[in-house]
Amino acid sequence: MKVTGLRLQHLCMRFCMLWLLVWAGAAQAAATTPVPKVQVPGKSSKPAKAVPPPKPVLAPPAGNLVIIGGGLRTENAEVWQRIVQLAGGKGARIGVFGSASINPENAAQATVNKLNQYGAQAFAIPLGVTWPNSDYRKAAEDPEVIAMIHSATGIYFTGGDQARISRALVRPDGTHTAALDAVWDVYRDGGVIAGSSAGAAIMSTTMFYDAKSTLDMLKQGVNDGHEISAGLGFIGDDVFVDQHLLVRGRFARMIPVMLKKGYQIGLGIDENTAMVVNAKRDVEIIGYSGALLLDLSAAITDRGIKGFNISNATISYLDRGDKFNLVTREFTPSPDKADNKLDPNQPDTREPVYTNDILGNNAVLDLMVNLIDNAQQEAIGIAFGNPRDFNPELGFEFRFSKTINSVGYSSTEVEAYSVLKLRLDIRPIQLQQPLYRYR
Repeated sequence: MKVTGLRLQHLCMRFCMLWLLVWAGAAQAAATTPVPKVQVPGKSSKPAKAVPPPKPVLAPPAGNLVIIGGGLRTENAEVWQRIVQLAGGKGARIGVFGSASINPENAAQATVNKLNQYGAQAFAIPLGVTWPNSDYRKAAEDPEVIAMIHSATGIYFTGGDQARISRALVRPDGTHTAALDAVWDVYRDGGVIAGSSAGAAIMSTTMFYDAKSTLDMLKQGVNDGHEISAGLGFIGDDVFVDQHLLVRGRFARMIPVMLKKGYQIGLGIDENTAMVVNAKRDVEIIGYSGALLLDLSAAITDRGIKGFNISNATISYLDRGDKFNLVTREFTPSPDKADNKLDPNQPDTREPVYTNDILGNNAVLDLMVNLIDNAQQEAIGIAFGNPRDFNPELGFEFRFSKTINSVGYSSTEVEAYSVLKLRLDIRPIQLQQPLYRYR
């Protein structure tokens, strides 16, 4: 059959339309058919997670901390006046939490009276687990209580049981109550946060909770939810704080906690004494006594030794008037010691230094002071318990050594010393039982 030019043109047009329809259908099918996922051996495919919104960036606190080791006496004007001064001076509004006490109303009012003696206009904040005729959970979210806190330029936490403070200010799920957020607002805006004893324990992110004796913690260790729990963290997450340090010989219990939780720096403040920490993280010691500074940044433990042990820890004693920066690690002696650095080539004594009760009242300070101005290069302290205690044959040797970095300063006004950077090694020892026999 003969195909004319017109007929050929029609056939070509139909063929083109048919091809376009087939191509469009294939494209639509490809668009609606799911593309098979490529499986990587050993891995399961998971849907992509939604990216959470960024958290708000909070400015670092502009305020100050006054961390008191407990037993603050009314006549210790230096500490009380500093709290009032940092809160704004005469007439400063300081809100007092008695939450740690079994009788929080009375405890708060007693501290209010002391602060007012030094020029403040302090007031009690009605919030505590055992506050009479009050539901502390509701009080921690009460707008009137929150307004009271926000009206303050300073906050003071009294002594007692630090677990009661965290229970009153932290929700069961671990989040901040409105009251705790308000306390942080005061601190961030330049206010002072002060606390004594239990009020000092809450300053770090970890605090002692239901603590055993220091010796028992060395023997048995520490566990979250038992010996330790979460603190409120005002000083930051890189410094561990403890209190009643020298009087109760607590320096040794800080070390297992610091190792467990990863702290390199620990500060232990003595009774009737305070550490003032400013926004630049300068620490100043004021009051009656001083503080111990533990540095575990170069410390190691030997897993081959059965029982608690540590080597190459660094221990220092900061006396009243001394300063230390937590960022630069620089030490500044008090003015009365600045020009009286001890000469290691002219030691005051040459007698061996030893104590059989290193955990006793002020024993560690006495040993450190006796060693730093001595021809001896090391000192030994022993810790052991009652023969009727758990595992009575287990004790510990504390070996303090001078290194090329060890430095001492002596006051020109009173008998007082600052001791820097002694090496501390602790290892378990086996004691003979019985420890003694009658002649």
